[in-house]
Amino acid sequence: MASEDISQLVDALAKTQVGGGELSFKGRALKLDTAEAAAEIIEEIEGFEHLQALRLEGNTIGVEAAKAIARSLSNKKELQKCYWSDMFTGRLRSEIPIALISLGNALMHAGAQLTQLDLSDNAFGPDGVRSIETLLKSKVCYTLQELRLNNCGMGIGGGQILAAALSECHSLSSAMGKPMALKVFVAGRNRLENEGAIALADAFKSIGTLEEVQMTQNGINHPGIRALAKAFTENQHLRIINLNDNTFTEKGAIAMAETLKTLQNIEVINFGDCLVRSEGALAIAEAVKSGLPNLKELNLSFGEIQKDAAVTVAEAVEHKSLLEKLDLNGNCLGVEGCEQLKEVMESFNKHDVLGSLSDDESDGDDDEEEDEEDDDDDEDLEDEEDEEEEGEEGGGEDEKQEQEQEKASPVDQLIVQPSVKTISVAPTSEAATFLSFPSPDKLLKLGSKRSHLILQQIDLSDAEKVVQTFLKVAAVYKEDQETKAAVLDTADELLQKAFKATGFELDVFITTLLVYMGLLKSEEKIKVVSNLIGPLTVLKQVIQKNYFPRSVIPILSAFLNKQNRAFDSCQNAKYTLLETMKSL
Repeated sequence: MASEDISQLVDALAKTQVGGGELSFKGRALKLDTAEAAAEIIEEIEGFEHLQALRLEGNTIGVEAAKAIARSLSNKKELQKCYWSDMFTGRLRSEIPIALISLGNALMHAGAQLTQLDLSDNAFGPDGVRSIETLLKSKVCYTLQELRLNNCGMGIGGGQILAAALSECHSLSSAMGKPMALKVFVAGRNRLENEGAIALADAFKSIGTLEEVQMTQNGINHPGIRALAKAFTENQHLRIINLNDNTFTEKGAIAMAETLKTLQNIEVINFGDCLVRSEGALAIAEAVKSGLPNLKELNLSFGEIQKDAAVTVAEAVEHKSLLEKLDLNGNCLGVEGCEQLKEVMESFNKHDVLGSLSDDESDGDDDEEEDEEDDDDDEDLEDEEDEEEEGEEGGGEDEKQEQEQEKASPVDQLIVQPSVKTISVAPTSEAATFLSFPSPDKLLKLGSKRSHLILQQIDLSDAEKVVQTFLKVAAVYKEDQETKAAVLDTADELLQKAFKATGFELDVFITTLLVYMGLLKSEEKIKVVSNLIGPLTVLKQVIQKNYFPRSVIPILSAFLNKQNRAFDSCQNAKYTLLETMKSL
């Protein structure tokens, strides 16, 4: 075979990967506005016999192209898996429902029986959920086993529509003698809040076959967590529960711990950044100790857990022979607490299972006293919440904001030397205090002049200092409106002024940023950011500003597209940033 023929064959295989009944156009970055633009895809689909899986993720499909693709799918009865995430980059919100309805109608016309449906990273909101509502209720989804709707902006309304559709699908399929047996449900970063979570919990109770539930960063606090906990008791095959970055407090954590006692197949528990606190951690430790023989991972990081409770958690995993990771990072334990944890884990030869404690603060004893005071305040707050719950459904927005503002987990202390406590800064400088030990609360306390006060602390011509400051601000990002606005405004003004500063070196800025984010190796020993959700989310906002140099975007994009462990806990934030950069 001539070398030119081989090259053409390699190119063809790279474009369309065929095997095991799967046709893939994944990551081709195709912009398909019309039927003519989609002609290649349509031809491949029509000519593919026994099509079982179709990958369209990583392309952008307009209404007319979607209708044309839908026509080619209308006789594909054997189709089982639709990988359709990240499929509408740059499209108007009004276009997406029309496209989804066309594709859904085609599946129903074909009589397909789906086992997997992935529509993640499509920002379609509640209207998008309505557009797939009929599909989810239809016979096409009676066989559905995996549903992935990560980062779709569903909101409370979308969550309620989704819950009702799943419940009806289960009811109708049960009446046919073959109940829908959904195993995997993924819906992180959707702002479902309590009302959406409670609605979905009702659906989960009916379904009863779930093995994996991931609902990270949804603004759910203890009423929603308690509802989910009750629903999980009806799903005895659960292996993975990931509710990272919601707000349990003790009430939610204790309810979830009671549920864990009834679930013996659990392998992964991720309640990181969930404010479980010491009382909740003790309850979870009891559940772990008394059962969960298959436990492989337990994440209770950034939960305001005090030293003694953290040690109890460590002691609870002694006989968990399958355990691969215990994460108690960021719980203000202090040096003594960290050492005690390590000693406990070493005493039963599990020292390699304990995750990094690098984000722990050194003044653990002081933090414990402060936590006790905070606990008193939080108990008062929760009592008020209970009173509000009795008087009205769901709870008000002010309640949610207050809870989220209290959730001030410690963040990375970038380039803070051991002598930080004796640094020669005026003790009254709250801006300097924030930069030494960043937290959302400290940023908010700086008031409306926070940007000005922080800028006074740094030399804007020093690109490395600008990067360090940017990451400290971005790391305290939270979804509540007040913190979110404070972080974005501060980061915006910082970079806007820095890029205009005399002597500012842009190449040093981007290189240093990549190093501190752990995306580029450094010859020097650098403390990198451990959680990139905040930095990636803030970058998404600032890169859209006119002042942000467009020359930097291809560099950022190249590093974001590389495989990197730094992205393990922030895939949604990474994809959202990439999606934004594509549209610029």
